[in-house]
Amino acid sequence: MTDSSLDTFIAGVRSDWGPISTQLVSKCRSRLANLTHAPDTEEWLADLLAEGPAMRELHREPANAFLLLAHGERAGLYRPPHDHGRGWVIYAVQHGEVAMGTYGRIETPDGQVRLVQRDCTVVRPGEVQVYLPGDIHDTRCLSDSALLFRFTDRDLRIEDRVEHRVTRYVERDGAWTTSAE
Repeated sequence: MTDSSLDTFIAGVRSDWGPISTQLVSKCRSRLANLTHAPDTEEWLADLLAEGPAMRELHREPANAFLLLAHGERAGLYRPPHDHGRGWVIYAVQHGEVAMGTYGRIETPDGQVRLVQRDCTVVRPGEVQVYLPGDIHDTRCLSDSALLFRFTDRDLRIEDRVEHRVTRYVERDGAWTTSAE
C-alpha cells in the first residue's frame, strides 16, 4: 500500500522536527505547499472537499509538537487581526482564494495600541504564508469557498484559551486596537 500525500507530509515533518529555525520553517513551508497538490482522489482530501468542514484536525503529533488542521471557508468569512502568541503558523491554500493582511503594532506616545497594515496578499492554491511568533495578520475568504491547511507548532486553542497568550484586535473609530482600551 502506498502512503497518501498526507502520510508523506507527516513523515517528512516528523523527520525534520526540532526547535524553530530558518531551515525548519523552510522545510515545513515546502512540505505544506506540496500537500496542496495532493490528488483529490485521495480519500482524506476528497472528504474535505466534499464536506468543507469549518475545522478538522488532520494530524496531532504527540507531546504537543505540531498540528495540521483543515479549514473550510465561505465567501466573505473574515478573521480580524490577531497573533498566535508564542506559536508559529503556516497557512496553505488548497482550493479558493484568501486575502491575508499583515500588520505592525504601534504604541502611541500616550500608550494606546494601534495596528498599521503592512500589506495584503491574495493567497491562491499552492501558495503559503508563514507567520512567526508575534506576527499579526487577518484573513478574508475571497472566493465562494476555500480550503486552507493550517500547520502550527503547538495547539493554538491552549495558547489562546488556557494560557491567554493570543492577542485579538478590535476595530474602534476606524482603527484596529486591543480590546482592553
